[in-house]
Parts: sequence; C-alpha cells; structure tokens
Amino acid sequence: MADLLTLENLGNLLMLCFLQAVLGFDNLLYISIESQRAPVAQQRAVRFWGIIIAVALRVILLFAMVNLIDALADPFLILNNDYISGGINFATVVFLFGGIFIMYTAVKEISHMLTVHHLSNDIENKSGKSAAKVIALIVFMNLIFSFDSVLSAIAITDVFPILAAAILLSGLAMLLLADGVTRFLEKNRMYEVLGLFILLIVGVVLIGEAGVAASHAMHDDELALKILGYPLVPMSKTTFYFAVIVLFAVEIIQSGYRRKLDAERMAQQKSH
Repeated sequence: MADLLTLENLGNLLMLCFLQAVLGFDNLLYISIESQRAPVAQQRAVRFWGIIIAVALRVILLFAMVNLIDALADPFLILNNDYISGGINFATVVFLFGGIFIMYTAVKEISHMLTVHHLSNDIENKSGKSAAKVIALIVFMNLIFSFDSVLSAIAITDVFPILAAAILLSGLAMLLLADGVTRFLEKNRMYEVLGLFILLIVGVVLIGEAGVAASHAMHDDELALKILGYPLVPMSKTTFYFAVIVLFAVEIIQSGYRRKLDAERMAQQKSH
C-alpha cells in the first residue's frame, strides 16, 4: 500500500483523472442523448445503471489490456492490394466499427429530427426504446469510447490500482453530471442537434485512429492503413476540440442573433 502512495503515482492519478474528464465528455454527451430514447419514467435509472455497468466493464477491459496488451497489439491481418493496405489488429477493428456505428447513430437521429412534424410526436418517439435496449447501447458505446482513454492511460502508467482509481473517479463524475446534462438538453433542444454533430465528428476521429492503431502499437509506419493509396490519418485532439468550440460558438451567436431578430419584430409589431 505504501508503494502506491508516492508523488509519482499521485501525479499520474491527477493526470489520468484530467485525461478521463477530457476524453469522457463525448461519452457523457452520448449517454445523455441516448437515455432520452428510453421511457420517460425510466430515463434516470437507465443513465445510472448504464454508467455503473459500463464503468465496471471498463475496469475489466483495463485489466485485460494491462495483461494482454502485447497480444492485442499484434496485427492479425496485413493487407496489400490496390484498394487497402496496412495492418489490422484488435484496436483497428474496435475503432473502425465504433466510429462507423457512432456516425450511423448521429446521422439517423439528425434525419429523424428533420422528418418529425410535431414536437409532441418527437417526444413520444424518443421514448420508444426499451430501457434494457438503451442500457445495452450505452454500455456498448461506453466500451467503444473508453478504448482510446484506456490505451492513453496505459501509456502514462502501468500501475493497475492507479488506473482503476482514475476510471472509478471518472465514472462517479459521469453519475453526478449525467442528469444535469440531460436536463440542459431537454430545455435547450437545439444543443441536442449540436451534440449529434459533435458525435458525428467523434466517429470521424475514431475511424482516423483505426488507421494508425496497428502502426503505433508495433512502432512500424508501414502498418498504417491506406485507402486507394491515401493514408487514413487521425484527427488531432487539438483539432477536435477546436471544432467543438467553433460549433458551440456558432450556436451561441445564432441564438443571440435569433433573440435580437425576435425582439426587433416584437418592437415593430407594437409600433404598428
């Protein structure tokens, strides 16, 4: 126990908690949006149990990754043809299918919003999934989202208790913030659209990570995925958060401009 209470481990724990908070924002956003698809009376329970189960599975995933990282890093398939070339390992598959699934989810929900004719119908439709199905989706996507944070955490330290503590603390933070984020999205419906576009970008980020998963694991640039001769390059975290900030700035400016126009219309109607 005394070996764990060192300045190095404390510094690593603080860094990991910060990392989990930064990388977990998109995860929390997905949980808040997806939980609204469950029956209204069960939405809070869905968020609670979805996060609890997902965090428990994340600790199990972390334990497996710490012990099997070398086995998971080896490419099980190396492609070399005119269409696709590069190595594919377990991380490649997780990032690729996770990114595609997230993009599909975001596009599907955005399309649904465009086809809804009445707000009441929208609310009714959003409660159409069973609680068990929504929890399963939250748990599954939490594991997809957590893969990059787990890999990043292992790069900082290999002390399992420190890694597990950081994940448990991030799970507690998600439990405390999930209801607040959901209430905010319910009161500000336009930010749900913004959240779906952020998820769309997250899908692109994960697909980009798939392109270099095998090459980074094996430290071999020849294993980087190329499609039609073009490398599948990941988006940097700086670019991702800059894009998110720009989206929020655009929404805030549009909302302010919309309120200004409404105020001018009201003033014109009163003058007439």
